[in-house]
Amino acid sequence: MSSLPDLSVIIPAHEEGPNLRILLPQLRTILDGLGIQTEVLVVVRDEDPETQAAVGDSPGTVVRQGEPGYGGALRTGFSLARARYVMTMDADLSHPPQFVADLWARRDEAEVLIASRYVAGGSARMPIVRAVLSRVLNRFFALGLGVPLRDVSSGFRLYRASALAVHEAAGRDFDVLPEIVVRAYTNGWRVREVPFRYEPRAHGSSNARIVPFGLAYLRTFRALWAMRNSVQSADYEDRAFDSVIPLQRYWQRRRYRHVTRLLGGCGRTLDVGCGSSRILGALPPMSVGVDISIAKLRHARLSERHLVRASATRLPFPDRAFGCVLASQLIELVRREDAVLDEMSRVLAPGGRLILATSDYGRWRWRLLGALYERIVPGARGSPHRARYSRRELVEALCQRGLRLDSARTVLGAEVVLAFGKPLAERRFQSGGD
Repeated sequence: MSSLPDLSVIIPAHEEGPNLRILLPQLRTILDGLGIQTEVLVVVRDEDPETQAAVGDSPGTVVRQGEPGYGGALRTGFSLARARYVMTMDADLSHPPQFVADLWARRDEAEVLIASRYVAGGSARMPIVRAVLSRVLNRFFALGLGVPLRDVSSGFRLYRASALAVHEAAGRDFDVLPEIVVRAYTNGWRVREVPFRYEPRAHGSSNARIVPFGLAYLRTFRALWAMRNSVQSADYEDRAFDSVIPLQRYWQRRRYRHVTRLLGGCGRTLDVGCGSSRILGALPPMSVGVDISIAKLRHARLSERHLVRASATRLPFPDRAFGCVLASQLIELVRREDAVLDEMSRVLAPGGRLILATSDYGRWRWRLLGALYERIVPGARGSPHRARYSRRELVEALCQRGLRLDSARTVLGAEVVLAFGKPLAERRFQSGGD
């Protein structure tokens, strides 16, 4: 049995025989120079003789796509690619094969590498109208969806296969390109842009048509907007800190200020349900972030803190392990009987501090502002609140566990940020529910 290839190259090609005759020999030379095992898949809608002849003269495989459109061609290629890394490029010579080596050399920098026309050092030779439309489209997607990328429509990319959630992509045409990369970013994968020079096609004309092309992109943008504004998005908390929506930005920053001030002098901290909050990056060295979402933990790698995937109902740490335990916007998502408060109290060292930030269901302001927040940012609250604590109930529950309330602050009178101290001499608490 032959070993699996290291790199699969997917080339969607519709009647590109003349260009493939030039591209494939050059590509083969570049791939051979990498010193790795490779495969080349040329995905076609119709098996025209020129394409067959071009591929037959150079090691590669012609594959008939199972779905229509450019998106269908990519999905077919992805489903058949066997390598750990997958590269996509056009057949029309607008993507210079020499740049394949550049992308491969940088494969460890991110799970998705984009050969970008619009970052510093990149460029594109194309008609002025197309150039303007391309830049407008890319800025519209980047700003509207909150992704720090310049060229989401480039089809010249290198993926780590594990980062490709192809089954989630619905785009049928070229709109699949921003969809794939935005989904990867939303799932917490690293996405980087590498500058390259885009050249006009050598033979034939583009298969893109402006009106259908534009309508498809608008449909895809609408679907991605809902996904990007969901609390399930890997970077939701991080992005909300700089939100263009004043209420959302103020709320995040006020909570951050309260929590970070209460952290002073606490030492090694456990952030339970850390998500992608910037609070994690403000914790002391050797602190630990815990979350159940692998996507959020991928994004949280930027904080350079220790990260653990675990449930708040069963923390994988010994008793009295942390000088501070923090839970922001977590306890309302978990049922009261799931003993989350018990677990956080257990891992907190005597003399340590427990900080909780949560909605105050005892105040009318939360009911009003929470409803307003959900209307302004649909899906922002994500999962339904299962444990609707009032401030009084929460204080009573923690005092029963032997903790004492040291500080109480609010965000707009709707969210409470409470700090509890754990006495040096502990008393046992028998859990019987709250």
